[in-house]
Amino acid sequence: MISAASGNRMQLIDIGANLTDKSFARDQHDVLARASAAGVTTCIVTGTTAHNTAAAIALCRLARATSGYDLYATAGLHPHHAQDWTTDSATALAQQATAAEVVAIGETGLDFYRDLSPRPAQERAFEAQLEIAATLGLPVFMHARDAHDRQLAILRNYRHRLTDGVIHCFTGDRHSLFNYLDLDLHIGITGWICDPRRGAELQQLVTQIPLNRLMLETDAPYLLPRTLQPQPKNRRNEPAYLPCILQTVAACRHEHEALIAAATTATARQFFRLAEKM
Repeated sequence: MISAASGNRMQLIDIGANLTDKSFARDQHDVLARASAAGVTTCIVTGTTAHNTAAAIALCRLARATSGYDLYATAGLHPHHAQDWTTDSATALAQQATAAEVVAIGETGLDFYRDLSPRPAQERAFEAQLEIAATLGLPVFMHARDAHDRQLAILRNYRHRLTDGVIHCFTGDRHSLFNYLDLDLHIGITGWICDPRRGAELQQLVTQIPLNRLMLETDAPYLLPRTLQPQPKNRRNEPAYLPCILQTVAACRHEHEALIAAATTATARQFFRLAEKM
């Protein structure tokens, strides 16, 4: 198990952190300082609504101005909010996506597990955001839960027009993994893999992901790694805990942590075109 206090000098990129969540409202600066001390040099802040995306962009600008920390954002509408999608939403999202801080469209996709928005609305919003991504030449940051077949069918219609895409927080089975890899998509791994019970299948599947298709993320404040010791009293996940995920991925793949760190960091820089932003 990895200690919360143990630093990690390898550079890591957290490709998905919900840093505009209210649980971070009082200590965002400290959260970024801890991330930097842990070797997490860059974070991508996830946008899930128009309001949330605007807050993510503002946070990126504030962090860059006050601490020099490398924060970037995605711009999108989560499938849970898809019933709110309108033509005005498309216009607003396309405008937000032109901000220098935005490096991907999303979080978008389908969630047929919770069904917080009607499925037809989810599909309309998903396709509209894929269209925006294709038009702007941005990669797509995607949510997928219990909707693999429908999501795959939609993606097949758009993949030739998309620069790139990542299935964020992958928790699917072997069939879905290889379908996504066949579409030349990337796979994001979270602290789900650190759970010996519900993450057991993922611990096996992570060995099948090509190293140049693998990226790491915390999905903070959610999915606190169970391998983290001591566990924080508030049960909040944060980017500083990304080394826990790295450690578990490396152990499952029987590869050195330094190799995984270097490869996933290089892959994330290329995927989000971060070299062009710096």
